[in-house]
Amino acid sequence: MRQLLIALNLLLLAAIVGVGFFWQPEPDRTPMPGTQAARMVADVALAAPPAGGDFSLDGPKGPIALRDFAGKLVLLQFGYTYCPDICPTSLTILAQALGTLTPAELARVQALFVSVDPERDTVARLAEYTAFFHPGILGLTGSPDRLAEIAGRYGAVFSRQDDASAGGYVIDHTALTYLIDAQGRLVASLPHATPAGQLAAEIRKYLSPN
Repeated sequence: MRQLLIALNLLLLAAIVGVGFFWQPEPDRTPMPGTQAARMVADVALAAPPAGGDFSLDGPKGPIALRDFAGKLVLLQFGYTYCPDICPTSLTILAQALGTLTPAELARVQALFVSVDPERDTVARLAEYTAFFHPGILGLTGSPDRLAEIAGRYGAVFSRQDDASAGGYVIDHTALTYLIDAQGRLVASLPHATPAGQLAAEIRKYLSPN
């Protein structure tokens, strides 16, 4: 009996050691604040679709409202002129897509670049910045509270991060391109770096008659 108990104990010990050897806990993949993974969290799909809706902001010649473009397809991006890489990439792709449209198609489209950095981005600076990419892109901005309210309705977020190497601070922000139809309804949002050809195809899809 004693030998049987010893044998059973040895088998149990071997089983425990085997489990400990082969089982490894799942590593924690939660992005740390400030990492690229954490900064892209804003681009994941939302549980409920954002409401969108009309808004008014400051443009180069005074207040500009979304309803001013009724009858046009509006392409909306949030960003800022001091953005080191995300915004230049997004605007370059947007300009390429606009460049593939016919004059008749382009007349039915309005691209808006909303700056979430009103402290540094004046309407004059925005006008110069957007014109560098395409003359059809209109730069807008407003007060921080107004920008936060509008961004929230479109499912976008932005957050200032102190960074001495980048002129004092950078702004992490959602990098989607929002499509707003001729009736002012938010109908689609495309992820950052969507190819220009795909973006142009989406534009033409919403320009086509029902």
